[in-house]
Amino acid sequence: MTTADGPPPWLRRVADAATGAWADHAGRWSAPDDTARESAVLLLFGDTDGRSDVLLIERAAGLRSHAGQAAFPGGGAEPGDAGPVGTALRECAEETGVDPAGVEVITTLPPLWISVSNYSVTPVLAWWREPCEVRVADPVEVASVQRVPVSELTDPAHRLQLRYPSGQSGPAFRAGGMLIWGFTAGVLSALFDAAGLAEPWDRTLVEPLPTVMGLSREGRGGS
Repeated sequence: MTTADGPPPWLRRVADAATGAWADHAGRWSAPDDTARESAVLLLFGDTDGRSDVLLIERAAGLRSHAGQAAFPGGGAEPGDAGPVGTALRECAEETGVDPAGVEVITTLPPLWISVSNYSVTPVLAWWREPCEVRVADPVEVASVQRVPVSELTDPAHRLQLRYPSGQSGPAFRAGGMLIWGFTAGVLSALFDAAGLAEPWDRTLVEPLPTVMGLSREGRGGS
């Protein structure tokens, strides 16, 4: 299916917020020096029958870190990548089979620092101009691939906060048959705030992180 109309206005608002609300959010995650390993994730939004969605993966259960967590496609930079955009597109293709030729990159957002793993993660915001069938292209890394409706993510009934063993809490979503938390949920929450899509939700609803989910090395939940 080809989406001829281009990115929806709300996605452009997110790009416009890259130097405003998003920059303020990113400032709280900034790396203090240049030792962090460079990586990138693809925030790929598309349209299915007039309904906006975002591409997410469920990471394989056997991974050493972030096993079983919902995440954006992405990973560490490799020699030959054309910057964060090249990294995000390559990783997405390797993990989900997305054809980079059908992806329109809108902007790169300021990088976010994941302290314990010492990764500097650049979110690459993109529109899926020519969607294709997706699949688990790398079963070692990925358990499933989902196109999750934005309306499902912004529904207040699907939002909550999770409390981690460290005592910190962070936003979470129940959508696409997944519990979305950690880094991924934090980015989605900030995106929806920046785009003016967020609906009022019960921020007093705090649940403990399910023990079956495990916990990343970050201790605060970062996927």
